[in-house]
Amino acid sequence: MNMQSSTKKNLGLDPDAIWAQLRDEARAAVRDEPLLGSLIHAGLLHHDSLEAALAYRFSLKLASGEMSEQILREIADQAYRMSPALGDAARADLMAVYDRDPATHRLLQPVLFFKGFQALQAYRMAHWLWQEGRCDMAYFVQMRCSECFGVDIHPAAVIGTGVMIDHAHSIVIGETATVGNDVSMLHSVTLGGTGKEDGNRHPKIGDGVMIGAGAKVLGNIHVGHHSRIAAGSVVLHEVPSCKTVAGVPARVIGDAGCPEPSQSMNQLLGLGEDYL
Repeated sequence: MNMQSSTKKNLGLDPDAIWAQLRDEARAAVRDEPLLGSLIHAGLLHHDSLEAALAYRFSLKLASGEMSEQILREIADQAYRMSPALGDAARADLMAVYDRDPATHRLLQPVLFFKGFQALQAYRMAHWLWQEGRCDMAYFVQMRCSECFGVDIHPAAVIGTGVMIDHAHSIVIGETATVGNDVSMLHSVTLGGTGKEDGNRHPKIGDGVMIGAGAKVLGNIHVGHHSRIAAGSVVLHEVPSCKTVAGVPARVIGDAGCPEPSQSMNQLLGLGEDYL
């Protein structure tokens, strides 16, 4: 199959349409690559919903000698059953990757192969456990997510929906951080503190923000809606809405350049911008 020629459908967040396309893609993938048939059947075609497929993937990836796949599957099934919002968030995250990442030609790719999407769903499971008062189990999921995916998100952090974490290697998000809806971030982003202070000490990222690769946002500061943080920047101060910041330390160098930076994913700074 020539994936470059595939046409993305306008699915919205219709759970039936998303699941139907996933199954169609899975069947086509088995025809194209029979050696992956067992993996694709176990990961997608064996299940009757996206939630069931994600619960299976979560348990398979995070199981270890200390925690069996069966126990993790029971936890995930319970979470999706008790909190339908988890499935809604997964669909929004899946469509965010599908719409924004030019390397994503099929819904199947994030579900089976992309650690950014899978790590984000594992965080959502840990956050659900945290909210249920099962903090030690939440810490276990955080630990395994860090070990398996190289993504370390504290289970108490609050992350909105429609989030894309591209490539995802070395992502760190601290305990009191919040991330809004429709945010996009690339690898090696840190939303961290600035020392040993306790309490509310991590960044608050608004809706529709685009955070470039290697950017560090430190301290209890607000990054305004629809702003853009250039790759490699170190952000130590508040960022107004709809602005671009760049540099070490970062400073405002102009407007965000478009109404929805996280959707356009434009990481090039204008030629007229002096950001050094």
